[in-house]
Parts: sequence; structure tokens; C-alpha cells
Amino acid sequence: MTTLGIIGSGNIGSAVARLAVAAGIDVVIANSRGPQTLTELIEELGPRATAGTVEQAGRAGETTLLSIPLTAYTQLPAGLLRDRLVLDTGNYYPYRDGRIAELDSDDLTTTELAQRWLPGARLVKAFNNILAHHIPQLARPDAAPDRTALPIAGDDPAAKTQAAQVIHRLGYDTVDAGPLAESWRFEPESGAYTPIYLADSNTAPQNMLQAPAAPLPADTLRATLQTSKRAKVAERTF
Repeated sequence: MTTLGIIGSGNIGSAVARLAVAAGIDVVIANSRGPQTLTELIEELGPRATAGTVEQAGRAGETTLLSIPLTAYTQLPAGLLRDRLVLDTGNYYPYRDGRIAELDSDDLTTTELAQRWLPGARLVKAFNNILAHHIPQLARPDAAPDRTALPIAGDDPAAKTQAAQVIHRLGYDTVDAGPLAESWRFEPESGAYTPIYLADSNTAPQNMLQAPAAPLPADTLRATLQTSKRAKVAERTF
């Protein structure tokens, strides 16, 4: 992969963009406000980064990182991500997204719903269970003894293989958590959500956004995914 398209310039999108350019990958990044609002970020990222429209980012390279609010998926240009590998970082936060009946009823996982909204896209859920400031902290070179693993889930085996290759280049190992129907295992309030990457597991919730991370090996993540319990999203208050 020589170019990564990134739709969403928030904390996760920007963090992954930093890993990409450090790994020698060009990025085309977009947000809903237009390329002119990304000048500062592009200057920070350097010559491998370009600001573009959503359409340009969605068509750049072979892979797109999608990191926007869940309900904004339905506002993407029709067919933009069809046949593309899409790393879906989305989570369901009712305070932001409003109540979504299909999710509150547990009929679908978040990314199963996203797949309905983006027919033809080759969705792989990734980067949704880690805090943005932990992404650069935990990235490691290939074969480093303290590599951290991230979970991925998807219905397309070939897409998951490609996603694992991309994430490996960005500095992480991966653990296959199964199909999209099992992606709840690393969504908010599950056992494999953000606290598993904290250096201090006793960190108070209000301090997590500043707390340091510690490496999480693949074997530990795999065991955590297996014992993860599904959250009652209808009761979610955030």
C-alpha cells in the first residue's frame, strides 16, 4: 500500500495519519469542513500528506480509514466506498448519535449497521477500541518484542487479511475477533475496550484521556476477546 485515504481528521484519524507517514505511506485526509481547514495538520504531517475532499480521500489508494460520527455514514456520497477496503473505527454513542433502534435491540452490531449503510464496501472494524493518544504510544517496529495487538472483525476473509497487513505496517499486530456479528467483543463497555491498554488498570475514568499506555500482546488480547461480555447498549448513557 502506497496511499491511505482518511475520512475524518479527528483524534483517531489524525493519530493514524501520523503512523502512516512515519511508515512511508502517503495519506489523503478529509473532513466535513473542507481541505482549507486542514492546513495546520498537513504542515505537521509533512510532504507525504495531502488535504482533500471526502471524495478524494475516499478514492485515494486502495484503503480508506473511516473515522467519523456513526450517523454521518449515511451522508457519504453514494457508492464512494464500494469495493474498497474500509477500516471502520466507528462506535455507537447515543449522546452524539441519538438512539438507534437496531443497535439498542442488539439486532445488529455497530459495524453490521454500517455495512448496511455502505453496501459493497469491504468493512473491517479496527482502531475503535483504543484511545487516540495511545495509538502513537504503542506503535512499534516490525518484530519488536513489545508489539501491541489490535482486534479486527469482518465478514470478508480477504479484506481482513489485507487489513491486518496495513495495520502491521502501521506498527501493530492483529487478532481476528471473527465476523462483524462478533465485533461487539471490542466495542464500548466490553472487556476488550480501551482500559485494556492502560499502564495502570486502576486509572479513574476521568483520567484515562491523559493516562499512559502499556503494550498488550496478542495472546492477552485473544483471551480477553474470548471472555468479553456484550454490553447492554440500550442502557448506554454516553
